[in-house]
Amino acid sequence: MFARFWFWIGVIGLASGLASAQPVAAQAPPPAPAKDPEMPPPPPANAIAATVNGQPILELAVFRGLLREDPKKWATVRKDVLNYLIDNLLVDQYLTQLKIAVDPKDVEERVAQIQAEAKKSGMEFSMLLKRLFLTEEDLRRELTGALRWDKFVIGQGSDKVLREMFDKNKNMFDGSQMHARHILIATTAASAQEAQLKLASLRKQVQDEAAGELAKLPPGTDNLAREKERMKALDRAFAAAAMKESSCPSKAQGGDLGWFPRAGAMVEPFARAAFALKPYELSDPVATEFGYHLIMAVDAKQGTEVKFEDVKPFVQEVYGERLREAIIANYKSRSKIEIQAAK
Repeated sequence: MFARFWFWIGVIGLASGLASAQPVAAQAPPPAPAKDPEMPPPPPANAIAATVNGQPILELAVFRGLLREDPKKWATVRKDVLNYLIDNLLVDQYLTQLKIAVDPKDVEERVAQIQAEAKKSGMEFSMLLKRLFLTEEDLRRELTGALRWDKFVIGQGSDKVLREMFDKNKNMFDGSQMHARHILIATTAASAQEAQLKLASLRKQVQDEAAGELAKLPPGTDNLAREKERMKALDRAFAAAAMKESSCPSKAQGGDLGWFPRAGAMVEPFARAAFALKPYELSDPVATEFGYHLIMAVDAKQGTEVKFEDVKPFVQEVYGERLREAIIANYKSRSKIEIQAAK
């Protein structure tokens, strides 16, 4: 139903049909080959990467999350993997406080499924766990958390709740898409106020440069031609500003993010702001967990009419994502999180 910790199980296709939770994990590709000569050895079993309200996250868990990446990029992506694990643990702690029980029989059924799928794939279960640096205890713990999450989301997301979400946000589910550029100012490099002021200045700069280009057009240029030139000028000015100022890897493409749907690709504040824009309209600074963004819509594609019954599983998935985001936003600020220096 939902995807959660399955970025390592997915290596042999075991994720399909298994209960899991928290959709963001499903996007991770399978681990790198075990024979990669550049892969560092796993960390000591007791090494701690962070503690969340006194509960540790082991370096080995971070290592498992990094297996999907080129070892040369580990230093860059380690922070994202660790933040993801911190958020997962926060959700687990919240659900544990709610005392949502999981039947041990359900966990054992999932373990048996994984064992059977591993055998069907020609891999011994013990070898699968070894390759993924997992113990059976690790696996059962993750399965318990996944089943607990599923139970919670199903309990919260009644048909009435899901249908209301569908009715109010149809462009999340009808295939609508947006093409946009953006400039990111990471708040690790600047304060929130500095980031917002920087983006406000860049917004004006882009608009002024485009206006300057339009002023060079010959007198009598018709409106359609002027509008085409305005779009071209904005695109050039925004791309140049993104290449120079953005903190996002998309800066190499002038901040171009290509086409993306309303839900499932971008974090919600960003997607909501982008889809509210008309082509070649610039947003105000938009805050997300990554920092502050200036967004420029490039083009939009309208979706097609869909029925709730046909997209209910996707509505449920998006509902789960939003629920997870709300829990983290509310709980994280009241939690004690200590991150250890990477060794």
